[in-house]
Amino acid sequence: MAQLRSRAGEFGEAALRNVRKEFPSDIRSTMRFVGDFPSRPRDLYPAFYGCFDWHSCVEMHWLLVRLLRSVPDAIPAREITAVLDEHLTAEALAAEAETFRTSGSRARPYGWGWALMLHHEIATWDDPAARRWSAHLEPLSAAVSEAFLRWLPKQTYPVRTGAHNNSAFGLSRALPFARMRAAAGDGALLAAIEEAAARWFSADVDYPGGWEPSGADFLSAALTEAELQAGLLAPEDFVAWFDRFLPGLTDGRPAALLTPATISDDSDGQLAHLRGLNLSRAWCWLRLADQLPATDPRVPLMLAAAETHATPELDHVSGSDYMVEHWLACYAVLYLTA
Repeated sequence: MAQLRSRAGEFGEAALRNVRKEFPSDIRSTMRFVGDFPSRPRDLYPAFYGCFDWHSCVEMHWLLVRLLRSVPDAIPAREITAVLDEHLTAEALAAEAETFRTSGSRARPYGWGWALMLHHEIATWDDPAARRWSAHLEPLSAAVSEAFLRWLPKQTYPVRTGAHNNSAFGLSRALPFARMRAAAGDGALLAAIEEAAARWFSADVDYPGGWEPSGADFLSAALTEAELQAGLLAPEDFVAWFDRFLPGLTDGRPAALLTPATISDDSDGQLAHLRGLNLSRAWCWLRLADQLPATDPRVPLMLAAAETHATPELDHVSGSDYMVEHWLACYAVLYLTA
């Protein structure tokens, strides 16, 4: 928490700048007729128009809420609250839900998962403003949940990649919201996630983690799958599954998963993804270490790998190129609040 507190102001300022920065924008819209294209991002995304693209803006709003909950005295809390009030209105989020219903598949499942993670973060906070924002988010979360329920039974195979269409990470982000809804009596999304994960991943053995990373990864296909399984399986079942999944880890294999990626150009949006890979791997290593018995010989290896991956990247969250700054703080906060 001390490390988060020392950097929270920087992270909060970076997020504030970016969630209100409408241009440049990588906007995605399906044209149905001549001239059917928005003149600006706010036309389609009145809440999540900043941060270069929709999914980055959603996750950076999660960051702002997480900081407000975790270290309110270390951030510009009043300004953050004002921006959340400005963006998370009933009108704006109703429009977001409508846009999602017509073009949401472009964010599958990465943006879908982060949208539900944002709602979960807000809905589990006992705060008057949070209760208001949570109510406003209901139409978007309903649309996203419906999309998951339509998609998961049809997705025969998982997508094992290090980018936005990674199946495991999207489900992991949606899982807390699904559990919250199941506790309130609606278990459909949770059941769909559990069924898909079991179908996709339960039989995986000796995963080829040595093939990572690809040149534009910001997620580890191996570690995101393991992190999801750690969140779904009972502890003893997870240990048995993980033993089969990465059988050489006790001996430091595959070395590629324990070695941070090298970043050559922060101004190249695809190459810059690798900074996120290092931080998301660090988060995964912490999550996995937490699911193993304290005496497991892999735990020290995991904790060391987390620190080695994360430490250099924390200095690149702000003040670097926009291709890094519009999203990387999210992964820094994910790691520091794991």
